[in-house]
Amino acid sequence: MDLVDFFEKFIKIVTRYWDVFLIKGLSTTLALSAIAVFFGAIIGTLLAFGKMGKSRILRGVITAYVEIIRGTPSLLQVYVGYFVVPLLLPSLNVSTYASVAIALTINSSAYVSEVIRSGIQAVDKGQTEAARSLGLTQSQAMIKVVLPQAVKNILPALGNEFITIIKETSLASTFFVGDLMTSYLTVNGKEFLPLQCLLIVGIIYFILTFILGRGVSALERRLSHD
Repeated sequence: MDLVDFFEKFIKIVTRYWDVFLIKGLSTTLALSAIAVFFGAIIGTLLAFGKMGKSRILRGVITAYVEIIRGTPSLLQVYVGYFVVPLLLPSLNVSTYASVAIALTINSSAYVSEVIRSGIQAVDKGQTEAARSLGLTQSQAMIKVVLPQAVKNILPALGNEFITIIKETSLASTFFVGDLMTSYLTVNGKEFLPLQCLLIVGIIYFILTFILGRGVSALERRLSHD
């Protein structure tokens, strides 16, 4: 392989299609990731409280849900979301983008629920007992005493989940939703330069996850210090 020719073509792809990779591809990847983690955190919080609740049936259902999601491939879940969500919501005319976003949200919620549950359970039970002895109800003790302390454990893990979901969005290219890997497929289909296109996408993914990873590490150090 002629390296000079390789990098000349690489530069050509960058200058000609930078907007496809950065504006369309990166923005879609970040949007999908943000949607999945945001709604995954909301659903995951409900699942975590349900799993710590008193209802044995509810705990069993949530445990089964989490184990199924964590025990099956993400690509399989994206396929299921693509085919099943429109069948469940036929009147809403759900788009491919929305179906993939829902699938990624469901995937994220299972992992986030365990993060939140472990973060809450890591807080010393004496904190809850002390709050109850001061006259707070169980819910007040959870909201005002336990959760603020659990946030220290939860936030860095949620940051790592966001990084993971960013990489998981590459599976969405199976249905051409406009993410970074879809940008690779689009440009390569025009130029037939797969290695150069893959290198560009790989560099963008690496820079993005590296920056976010360093940010999560800094947050962990700051919270640990505090």
